Parts: sequence; C-alpha cells; structure tokens
Amino acid sequence: MSRIRILAVDDHPVLRDGLANMIGSEPDMLLVAQAESGKQALALFDQHLPDITLMDLRLGDMNGIDVIKEIRSKHADARIIVLTTYPGDVQALRALKAGAMGYLMKASLRRDLLDTIRAVHAGQRRVPPDVASELAEHAMDDALTEREIQVLKQIANGCSNKVVAERLDISEDTVKGHVRSILSKLNASDRTHAVTIAVRRGFFEL
Repeated sequence: MSRIRILAVDDHPVLRDGLANMIGSEPDMLLVAQAESGKQALALFDQHLPDITLMDLRLGDMNGIDVIKEIRSKHADARIIVLTTYPGDVQALRALKAGAMGYLMKASLRRDLLDTIRAVHAGQRRVPPDVASELAEHAMDDALTEREIQVLKQIANGCSNKVVAERLDISEDTVKGHVRSILSKLNASDRTHAVTIAVRRGFFEL
C-alpha cells in the first residue's frame, strides 16, 4: 500500500514533534519533511513533492497564505491543509481562495488531523463546522478595502483620526469617511468595537 507522503510546515518545534508522532503511528502515512519557515517549505516542497502539506499561517519569514499561493502557482494539484489557532472567517476565506483544501484548528488536531489528511488526499475539502458557519454568516457582507484595513490597524495602535491622516498621507475628512464605512460594514458601535470584530474575524492580528 502506498503511503500518503506529508510535509509539515510550522515554526514551533513542539507542534512539529506532535505532528510527527501522530503521523508516525499511522501505517498509511509518512512524514517526508518538516519546515520551520516559508522559504524552507518552498524548497522542501519542490524537493519531495508531498501528497499533503500541513501549513501554519504564522511563519517567521512569510505569511502562510503567500506560501500556499507560491506552491499552487507551480503545482496546481498540491493539496494543502491549513493549521491555525484563529477561527476567523476572513483568514479562512483567504486561505481557501489561495488554494487550501482543508482548514484545521490546532486545538482540534488530536481529534481531526488524521481524518482530514485522508479526506483531503481523497480529493475532499474539509472546513470545521464553526468556521464554515462563520463563512456562511458573512458571505454577503461587504469586505473591508485594503485602505480601510490600513486605517483600522492605525486605530488599533491608538491613533487619532489626525494621526491616521498624517501616517497614511490622506485628509482627516477622508479618514472619517473610512471610519464611518468600517463601522457600517462591521456593524460595530464604535472604533474599539470595530477593532475587536476585525481581529476576531481575521482581518489582521494585533
């Protein structure tokens, strides 16, 4: 029986060791390589051409979504499962659009990892029910623009409208317009509430 060949990408050695132990006990799986950075992941993928890649989204040198895009640009049939601690719908949607076929919360790896690997290897997509529910809930929402996310990041850093305007080289009235749009799109009651919602949903991290 040919085994499912797996590449694990995560910058935490303890988590990689845990993955290695779980996969190592399965007769139908083989961990062929481990990467701790995005650049290393790209090199090892080209070297081993694994059947399944387990991809952390928070790597020291690159965003995991950018690594997924780069792998998929050269290997359109690559089957990638995202590992994350963040259940936000925005991050999940970005990962799935980049080409990920599975999305796993690190808290549920012991329960769901092996079944998800087998399912994705068989050509299925796997997204946890709570993440799928979030995706469905916000499917019709207007997404924040890149500029609105930039404004909200500055607000998260405690900046006033005046300071945001100076940092982004736009007028204070323009910033106020962006803030009104952000509050409306996120259904937020104020600036602090908007930051809380944006972080929870995965627009950006603090």
